[in-house]
Amino acid sequence: MYKLVDFSIGIHDFAVQYLETQQVKEGVECDVYEIIGDSVRDLAIVRVKAGHKTPLQKVLKGVETIEGFIDGRATLTVMSSTSDSEPQVYSFDAGQDVGKEVIVQVGQIVQWTASSDADLTFYEICTPPYEDGRFEDLAE
Repeated sequence: MYKLVDFSIGIHDFAVQYLETQQVKEGVECDVYEIIGDSVRDLAIVRVKAGHKTPLQKVLKGVETIEGFIDGRATLTVMSSTSDSEPQVYSFDAGQDVGKEVIVQVGQIVQWTASSDADLTFYEICTPPYEDGRFEDLAE
């Protein structure tokens, strides 16, 4: 698959360098990019096959985690780590929601779900750059 040399969507416009592709789980893979000249954050482009979900993850650390929609049809569920609040569910559809973003806070739980009839592509910008331990995978 084609690897990006620049990333431009919404307010984001920067040169990137491909680092690696990670198989997250069945139906979910992630291309990791370094943002050239910007050591403060990094970029991941995540592809989710139709009918699949990303792992249910709790954000454990970081200054900012941006989840942004690129293509497909999907929902993004964001929950507080306490059970006393309702989950926030954001719906995304190609053609009308490209570049729409949700900022996820430390302590929140997040999961993308691709619709049953369309693959999903989204981006994740992590400040500071992603490192192991930023997210905790939870049982689904």
